[in-house]
Amino acid sequence: MSKDSDDTKWVLVADDEPSVRQFVERALNYAGYAVTVVPDGNAALEALGKRKYDLLLTDIVMPDLDGIALALKVAKDYPNTRILMMSGYSNQRQRAHNLDFLAHEVISKPFTLDEITKRISVALAA
Repeated sequence: MSKDSDDTKWVLVADDEPSVRQFVERALNYAGYAVTVVPDGNAALEALGKRKYDLLLTDIVMPDLDGIALALKVAKDYPNTRILMMSGYSNQRQRAHNLDFLAHEVISKPFTLDEITKRISVALAA
């Protein structure tokens, strides 16, 4: 499948942990998504300026621009981009749950390959 075909869904993944980025990138590529991975919120904003993404999957806790600040900016500047957040910290998940209007869902780390692809599929179909 060509990454530029009209039916390909583009997913932007922002996470400061290389192992998480690699795992999610492989899972989503295998599921047929076109994926861009970046290490932080500032790099995500740069990527968003270069192409349209159907979904942003962002970690909440990242250096510089965290996932919540990133999601607020994306929701304002790219309102057609769906947002999923992920975190391994329960207090950060609660912080994001207070922003239900912003993100489709907050995913708890760790997650399985099947779980992340299913949740992205559901978010894109919503």
